[in-house]
Order: sequence, then C-alpha cells, then structure tokens
Amino acid sequence: MWDKQKEVFLPSTPGLGMHVEVKDPDSKVVLSRQYGSEGRFTFTSHTPGDHQICLHSNSTKMALFAGGKLRVHLDIQVGEHANNYPEIAAKDKLTELQLRARQLLDQVEQIQKEQDYQRYREERFRLTSESTNQRVLWWSIAQTVILILTGIWQMRHLKSFFEAKKLV
Repeated sequence: MWDKQKEVFLPSTPGLGMHVEVKDPDSKVVLSRQYGSEGRFTFTSHTPGDHQICLHSNSTKMALFAGGKLRVHLDIQVGEHANNYPEIAAKDKLTELQLRARQLLDQVEQIQKEQDYQRYREERFRLTSESTNQRVLWWSIAQTVILILTGIWQMRHLKSFFEAKKLV
C-alpha cells in the first residue's frame, strides 16, 4: 500500500492480494487464481493470438477512496526464456552437455511454434485480403451501374425537357 505522508510503499499488509485471470483469444479462461501479497504464475496456451491478463485487487473499495495505492510488478516472459535452466539442471541432475541439449531442443520447439503462429497469421491475412478484394470489386461494379443509370436518366430527362420546350 502507498503511504501518502511518507510517499513510499509500505510492506505488504496481511490479507492483501490479487486475483489473476488469464483468457485466451476465444475468451476461455486459461488461469484463474487468488494470490497473497506475492505470487508467480505460468500458463501454457494452445491457441495463438492475443491473451488477456486481468489483475484484480482483493482490497476493499474504502481503501481506494482513502487514497490507497497498490504496486504491481508484472514481468512477462514468453517461450524458452521463461525456463530457469540452472534450476532445471539442479533438479534433474543434468550435466552441462545435457543441459545445453535441452536448451537447444527448447529453442527448436520455440522456433517451430513461431513458424506455426506465422502460418496462422498469414492465413488470416490472406482471407482478409481476399474478402477486401471481393468487396472492392462489388463496390466498383455497383458504382458503374449507378453511373450508367444516372447517365440514362439524365439523357431521358434532357430529351423530355427539350421536347417540352419544342427545341428538338
């Protein structure tokens, strides 16, 4: 919490925490969890696209009206960068060569995921381009038809005008 008089952050108050909710691009909840004053979360998504990370404080609204502020540090790591390799090596008792092989496999897997995601984006972009191209075609056809009909109407109107004035 923020102390207004001293203008510093106070140590965590007991019971103060955050509710974290992560949704995939299809608005399906991937993660929903309550944390205390400190927490760490990881999730794996099988759907490419933008994900929503919603953080909600469990403090009361009165604390907000009293001028309380809450500090949140959010560090997002994606792919093989999220792995803590020294911790993995210690846990699995891996040699330096085995650890390096695991890192390389993780990098290859990450490259493959990135290629799949780029293929997915290219497919979506191609569909959008084709749809836009088709709409432009129909719009130009509609404009041409309207222009021709307006020309025919103007010629008939002028012809009837000149006939009424007995100039033709």
